[in-house]
Amino acid sequence: MYFISVAGLMFVFPLLSIAIDAIQHSVPVGMALIGKWYVFWAVGLRLLLAGLKQILQPRYTAEKILGIKGDEALLLVRELGFGNLSIGIVGSLSLFFPGWVLPAALVGGVFYLLAGINHALQGHRNKLENVAMLTDLFAGVLLLGFCGWSAWRG
Repeated sequence: MYFISVAGLMFVFPLLSIAIDAIQHSVPVGMALIGKWYVFWAVGLRLLLAGLKQILQPRYTAEKILGIKGDEALLLVRELGFGNLSIGIVGSLSLFFPGWVLPAALVGGVFYLLAGINHALQGHRNKLENVAMLTDLFAGVLLLGFCGWSAWRG
């Protein structure tokens, strides 16, 4: 289920939304459209859902993704969940408040890039952590690239 949800939220749903939006409004696919939908799906819904899962079921993230056994990590995973939920809410609402897209992209991009680097530094990753690492790095680069593009175009 983890692989399906990550693939949907990081790739399938953003690409479908970009295509549908471009067709409906007869606009070319560009960075503004990519940023809008990637922020909504990858920053908004992915982090919102991850945050809820970490708050309600911290053991899943601790044991299945991070490979940490025992109850000591559960408080910390819940705290991570609060941060993810908060960023996810802002990313989700950016669809209704377009001025929030760039700030959500910046916060989400920094978060994803740092999380991906942190996963990469772990010498013994399991399959789920490898997926998290790769998708986090991809999201971080894409989102920060969008921020750079936005700053460059003025």
